[in-house]
Amino acid sequence: MFFHSHPYEPFLFEEATKLIVGTLPPPRFTSGVLKAGDVDFCYGSRDGQLWPILNQIFDLNLKFETTFEAIEQRKRFLIQRKIGICDIVQSAERTKVDASDLGMTNIKLRNIIGYLQQYEKVDTLLFTGGNSKNGPEYFFRQHLKQHKIKLGLVKNQVPRIHQFKLPSENGLQRTIQTVSLIAPSGAANRAVGSLMDFKELKTKNPGFSTVDYRVLQYAPFF
Repeated sequence: MFFHSHPYEPFLFEEATKLIVGTLPPPRFTSGVLKAGDVDFCYGSRDGQLWPILNQIFDLNLKFETTFEAIEQRKRFLIQRKIGICDIVQSAERTKVDASDLGMTNIKLRNIIGYLQQYEKVDTLLFTGGNSKNGPEYFFRQHLKQHKIKLGLVKNQVPRIHQFKLPSENGLQRTIQTVSLIAPSGAANRAVGSLMDFKELKTKNPGFSTVDYRVLQYAPFF
């Protein structure tokens, strides 16, 4: 049994207005045995697509290597754009050592609501995946139920948008929006390929890729 604990603390700061919320990085980030091209930071897997997507949207000229500078580039970008990262899974167990969300058992969640109460400027959660089992939205819905908070639908087309009211100690409530983006992983490429929007764009431009589609989807929210 592999104990898969999150290797990174949430990347949070007072000015953050958005939070990227995923599950866990690949197990090698927990064991510390990285591959060439990995970045030792959130979403740093060389196989992941979040940073390539953001690199393309913002023309960041990011380094994709296991260096201090690659980490600092990402931190500077996040601070500049007021974006934090707070994955919802703190730990899980795996019988098979891979990055599959479905392979997680005995899952312990982070207290996202507690972080939101602490960082009062956050008004948007960007889920790197939807409501499929063991995805970030799936876990967040469980988390909200524990706090007796309801998630209301705003937009039912991909990317789906919801919102909820977060109570505060002074009795006031603030509205927080959630956006369920298509996961920035190779495993989600099949889902992208099945979308009618993607097929239409691919027909018009045969070179149009699943990453290009995510760039179009992610850009308005980052």
